[in-house]
Amino acid sequence: GGGRFDVVSWDPRGTHASTRVLCFRDPRDEARFWAGAAIPLTRSASDRHRRLVVDLTRRCGVVSGWLLPHVSTADTARDLDHLRALLDEQKLTYVGLSYGTYLGQTYANLFPDKVRAMLLNGVIDAPEYAKSAESRMKMFVRGSDAVFDQFVALCERAGPARCELAGGGQTAAARVEELFARIGRAPIPALGVKPPLLSPQTLSRGDLLLSQFEPMRAPGRWPQNAAALEAALRGDGSALATGASAFLSPAGWAGTTTSAAIQCADAPADRSLQSWPQVIGELERVSRLQGLVQGWWEWAPCASWPVRGQDAYRGPWNARTANPILLVNQRYDPNTAYANAVRAEQYLGNAVLLTQEGYGHLSFQDPSTCVNKAMADYLVDLVVPPRGTVCPSDHEPFDPDFG
Repeated sequence: GGGRFDVVSWDPRGTHASTRVLCFRDPRDEARFWAGAAIPLTRSASDRHRRLVVDLTRRCGVVSGWLLPHVSTADTARDLDHLRALLDEQKLTYVGLSYGTYLGQTYANLFPDKVRAMLLNGVIDAPEYAKSAESRMKMFVRGSDAVFDQFVALCERAGPARCELAGGGQTAAARVEELFARIGRAPIPALGVKPPLLSPQTLSRGDLLLSQFEPMRAPGRWPQNAAALEAALRGDGSALATGASAFLSPAGWAGTTTSAAIQCADAPADRSLQSWPQVIGELERVSRLQGLVQGWWEWAPCASWPVRGQDAYRGPWNARTANPILLVNQRYDPNTAYANAVRAEQYLGNAVLLTQEGYGHLSFQDPSTCVNKAMADYLVDLVVPPRGTVCPSDHEPFDPDFG
């Protein structure tokens, strides 16, 4: 914004320093609880993980049961309006990223007359999010496979000099399918994983899926990710297993549990955890890459969550703000699919979508001078780009100058 604004932020309810959701009183107990936990791949492992999730949610209720009904996005939106009043601002200028776009939409519909400007980057489909945990998970994963396909296609176009998966007598797509087939038969050795895992040092199919979560969000990492996939094809899954290991740590599981706590308060699951074979199967049909992972990360806890949110907002979503809300979305975003933003432009009372022909989660992952100028013009001067505006990225992934 060229120095136009003082920037104020805060930790939303249930996170970090805003009275964090806790499910364990002793970190050592938490470490023991999660020791050896992984994304389950077989029916017997899934049944064991289901029991683990039931135990987890019981513990969350014991330790944080007084807090859990009050961490909904609507609660946080009311906190945000209190911050606005404390700052003596008549109207709010707000930038929301990813989940922050759902918070922004909630605020705009609770307090439409208090919005000066609202920039939402990486847009969540609010009606789908607020419908149920099942529809929310489908919305979260529906863009991921298309991004992975683009990663593979751009790798092939870049050639072996810039992408190690390309060349060698096979297409990059064929190499990837070979890896999925091989790991479906048996884990791949990962003797160099860092930090060393307590479980056998191998790369499972679940680990492979976890390893792709962060790289698909950040196209600047695509050459490194392609090299890691190629190494796994050569029999060394260490780099991919290292990428997955952070999610399998107690801190990784705690992060997804905190996210689930907010989501469960916003809209509970319609189906019980006993229905995991059907629900997880449906999510896998929506996305091979993220369905299984997101299902166990965030749907499963909601399916046995011990409380309900007391003040959740679940629509309508069509309140009209005085100035348009500016929506910004990548064409290929693995976590907030482009279709979300197209739909949001239609259901919000006053919104304009700026499309970026780019990749990854949020526009800063794929720099665009065009997008940056449009965002600054909007925040400072309330100038909205014409409807249908499309911005290019400055460089393409695998370009040496990318980023």
